[in-house]
Amino acid sequence: MINVIWFIILVFGIGFGLLTGRGDVVSKSVVSSAGSTVDFVIKLVGLMCIWCGVMKVAEKSGLTEKLAKLLRPVLKLVFKDAAKDEKAMGAIVMNLTANMMGLSNAATPFGIKAMEEMDRLNKEKGTASNDMALFLVLNAACIQLVPTTVLSIRAASGSQNPGEIIIPAIIATTVAAIMGIIFCKILQRYF
Repeated sequence: MINVIWFIILVFGIGFGLLTGRGDVVSKSVVSSAGSTVDFVIKLVGLMCIWCGVMKVAEKSGLTEKLAKLLRPVLKLVFKDAAKDEKAMGAIVMNLTANMMGLSNAATPFGIKAMEEMDRLNKEKGTASNDMALFLVLNAACIQLVPTTVLSIRAASGSQNPGEIIIPAIIATTVAAIMGIIFCKILQRYF
């Protein structure tokens, strides 16, 4: 559906520009925006490579494992059935730890593994369990200790201080994660 909407907007914009005699402005805009997009993407890819390297060093140094050890007791209180299974809990902890450290590419396989493990524990096959729904919410609203993507976009866009969003990001994502847990627990009682 979104493809249709974008197509209509583009056709309408280009058609309007041509009908009003501004075809040259339309073509200049297309060329300049294409050039600036390529420039932005090249900057962004370079910065993302740097951040992925930094996060790999954090992973290899054991920082993510230490964070996982801190998270495990808290998550055992939050998850009901998955807390009883070491494989499911391990995958959940590693997924959330990787997300917290900005390693979203590394988090994806752990997220898939966590869902598979929770599905193995699920008594109603084909229906998401409460733990699965809660994990999905926590995965989407995960606390970001290092918001690498946003930092990279800000730096590539020429921000004077791309890191100034770290503290607000930690606060906002922490509130989102806590509210997600609270709403999941409330909804679990009624559905």
